Parts: sequence; structure tokens; C-alpha cells
Amino acid sequence: MRPTWLICAREFRAYFLTPLGYGLVAALLCLHGLYFNVTLLQGEHSSYEVVQGYFFQSSGFVAAVAVLVTMRAFAEERQTGTAMLLLTAPLPEWQLVLGKFLGAFGFLCVYIALSAYMPLLIMVNGAVTPGHLVAGYVGLLALGAVVTAIGTLTSALSNSQLLAAVLAASIVALLFACWVVAGAVQGVLGEAIAYLDLMLSHYLSFSRGVIKLSTLVYYASLVYLALLAASVALRLRRWGA
Repeated sequence: MRPTWLICAREFRAYFLTPLGYGLVAALLCLHGLYFNVTLLQGEHSSYEVVQGYFFQSSGFVAAVAVLVTMRAFAEERQTGTAMLLLTAPLPEWQLVLGKFLGAFGFLCVYIALSAYMPLLIMVNGAVTPGHLVAGYVGLLALGAVVTAIGTLTSALSNSQLLAAVLAASIVALLFACWVVAGAVQGVLGEAIAYLDLMLSHYLSFSRGVIKLSTLVYYASLVYLALLAASVALRLRRWGA
């Protein structure tokens, strides 16, 4: 596992060696804070409603950060001409993929940690239970892991960072919209499509302060499948290199 952690550390540092990392965090934190202030802090809302609304809207920002961060994972290696060094490294594909994933997820965790001042403001001025905050952040981390894994997969499949970001955003948007699609489908198929929904069928419970084991299992399964597919894609590229 040591090579995996070395790749992870290299990726994590890379986000802070260029203005991209700082600029991305600063811009999205600014937008996040403004949106939070305009939509939740203005008007009459209970502390519970504000916290629930914060975690619900934060899911979109966390997903956006994950998509933008992971687009460079493998696609940038091809654009800069370092992909051959990566593909010929004497390491199994799963270690390369896992290292890239953990590096990006670590950066995402920094963003989530920096956004914690918003619910803390609610705690100072209102009544918020620690359990609600714990459940909400567990949900954000789990959802972030899913989107990071999907972004890692699309980056492994793409030669362009822009294409990787578009593919990842499309897949995530589709998983977010499964509930809408399920409403137009009857029977068992509709229920199956509804279950795939990342938000209303699963994440919504976290925003309400409830941790569901079934949701964590579903999210973990998506992470595993996405990283497995990324490993297969990387193996195929090695054979074709």
C-alpha cells in the first residue's frame, strides 16, 4: 500500500502547487456562503430547517468540487505527456487508481472542513444538535466519495480534462434525477430507478440528521464499482500503450 499513499500524497500536494486549488476553493466557498446567506439566513426559519437546508444545498457544491478536482486525475497526465510514465510504472492498476482517488478525496475533505463555519454560525445563534451535524457531514463525505470515484473513472476514460468533467457531471446529474425519471415509470422498474437516486432516496435522510446503513452500503458500492471500472480502463490503456 505504500505506493498508493505516495501517489495520494503527490496528488494532494499537486492541488496546492497551482492556483487551481486555491482559486477553486476560494471561489466555491464564496458562492456557497453567499447562497447560504441569501436562501437560509434571510427570513423566518427554525435552526433545524436552516441546518437541513444547508446540508441539502451543500451537496451540489461538494459534487461540483469533486467533478472539477478529479477531471485532472488521469486526463492531465495524457495532456502533459506523462501518461506513459504512469502506465509503465511497475504498479497494479488498482493502486494507481486508488492513489488518485484518495488524493482528490483528501482535497475535497479540505473544502468540506472549510465550509464548516456555516453550520457553526447556526450553533452560535440557534439550537442545533451535534448529532444532526455529524449525520450531515457523514452524508456529505459519502456523497463526495461517490462523485470523486465517478470523476476518477471518467478521467481514466478521457484524453481531455474538459471531456472528463462533462462526462462526470452528466453521470452525477443523471443519478440526481433518477427520482424524476422513476415518477414516470410504473412497477418494479420504477422502484429500481428510484433506488438509484443519490439525493431524495438516500442523501435526504443525512440532511435531516439520520444516518442510514443501507445508504452507506449503496454509496460504498458505487465507489467500489466506479474505481473497479477505472482500474479496468487503465489496464486496457496499458495493453494498448
